[in-house]
Amino acid sequence: MYRLISATPSPYARKVRIALSEKGLPFELLTEVPWDSTTTLPRHNPLEKLPVLLLPDGGSVYESSYILQWLDLKHPEMPLLPDDVDGILAARKLEVLCDGVCDAMVLTFFERQRGDPSAAWLARQRRKIDGGLAEIARLVGERDFAVGDRFGLGDIAAGTVVGYLAVRFSELPWRTRHPNLAALSDRLERRPSFRASVPYAQAITDRVV
Repeated sequence: MYRLISATPSPYARKVRIALSEKGLPFELLTEVPWDSTTTLPRHNPLEKLPVLLLPDGGSVYESSYILQWLDLKHPEMPLLPDDVDGILAARKLEVLCDGVCDAMVLTFFERQRGDPSAAWLARQRRKIDGGLAEIARLVGERDFAVGDRFGLGDIAAGTVVGYLAVRFSELPWRTRHPNLAALSDRLERRPSFRASVPYAQAITDRVV
């Protein structure tokens, strides 16, 4: 059985949790705070980042987009990507945008922890968040699924980025700005894989800023 090192708020880990569930692959969830000294991450990922997928043979796979690619190649049933090249590229583009927005939210979170946060830095990250969400909403449009006519990587990416907003950027009125993205999110959150992985904040014991 696979084991997944995760953190409760992490949109990157949530992507993998959803993919594993949608593919019907059993796994054990190992919840950690990656910033605390008690984390096991250095043993499994030299970059000390999660998620990390621990394999039955003792190996590990890390970085969310690579884990998803690894899972799709190893377990091609219920594919995460469309069958056509344009669809694959569209799904990958959404994943890049969504990961970039999540990165900006993480950077914002830690900058806000500093005693004297940089207004210019926070404004730059806010532009990335606003611009990224607007582009995600434009690309998704009014379709039932983010890309093509079936659930896949684009839905996982778009669904997890807006889910993370509730944890780190709840003040952002993204639902009124992007009602089509809100409608997609509502549909996705009804799926068992999404309901079982709703993100929430963790307490960080060790000071990191």
